[in-house]
Amino acid sequence: MPTELDYTFRAMGSDVRLLIGDRLLGSAPPALETADRERAFVWEFSDRLSRFEADSELSALNRDSRSVVPSSQLLRAAVAAGVWAARLSEGLVDPTLVRALERSGYDHSLDGTEPASLQDALADAPPRRPARPNPAARWRQIEVDDEARTIARPPGLMIDTGGTGKGLCADAVAFRLRGYSRFVVDCGGDIAVGGVGAQLEPYEIDVQHPLTLDTIGSIRLVRGGVATSGLNVRIWQCADGAYAHHLLDPSTGSPVWSGLIAATAVGDSALEAETLSKMALLLGPAGARRVLAQHGGVIVHDTGDSEIVGPVACGPGARPAALRA
Repeated sequence: MPTELDYTFRAMGSDVRLLIGDRLLGSAPPALETADRERAFVWEFSDRLSRFEADSELSALNRDSRSVVPSSQLLRAAVAAGVWAARLSEGLVDPTLVRALERSGYDHSLDGTEPASLQDALADAPPRRPARPNPAARWRQIEVDDEARTIARPPGLMIDTGGTGKGLCADAVAFRLRGYSRFVVDCGGDIAVGGVGAQLEPYEIDVQHPLTLDTIGSIRLVRGGVATSGLNVRIWQCADGAYAHHLLDPSTGSPVWSGLIAATAVGDSALEAETLSKMALLLGPAGARRVLAQHGGVIVHDTGDSEIVGPVACGPGARPAALRA
């Protein structure tokens, strides 16, 4: 069994966990030194891209009255990732829903806040329907120019990088860990896996049921990404008694109730897996099966039933049919 450093810290409103194997080259720093370095990188990544911090680069961009704004490489990468996800999802994963998120109550960090009861929210939720893109597709008005080092968008169009930021961060840290035999980067459920050692002994990524928190199966991964989108972590009750969460239907700006409460997706990167998992949850059962058909994944219906979809490699405890927690 390979030896690995197991290192966890708090960032981006969630736990971040690093598993780092042996050095491939003697010139690589010890794993603990590298983990400390990556912790600082993730903290800086989070601070500079937080829409909840008034002095962050993202907040400064959203306040700027210019149409074209000089921007750092990190901010350009984060905004470009959001546009890439919108393009891949045909507008379902939309980075321009900041005002809708704020109207729904997500105008401050929920880190440390006890989520509302998902079961109570499901009992109170409206009829289930899949999300649809907003026909206005305002994300198409965003242009990232790396040569000019600028971001262009209509003034007043606010951008949220949180939807894709954890996947992007996991991929960035994974790239920085390429000098080690094997590694896992878990940014709050957006997971990047790699290293030659993982090809010899793949990782088993557990899939957790959002209602019972039991493990309902595992995904065997050699490299690439796994991500889960769910309603159970960021869900709250509004002043009027209605329930809301952070996954919005772009066509209405309201929380989606699609018939799914969680979706786990496999992708070539953590960013791709994050985008696919959100697409799957937003589209509901039928759409999720289409989205996950290529790389595979797991969906959890709001009845509590779980279902493995596509060519996902499942470890012991996972079954290629409906799973019941």
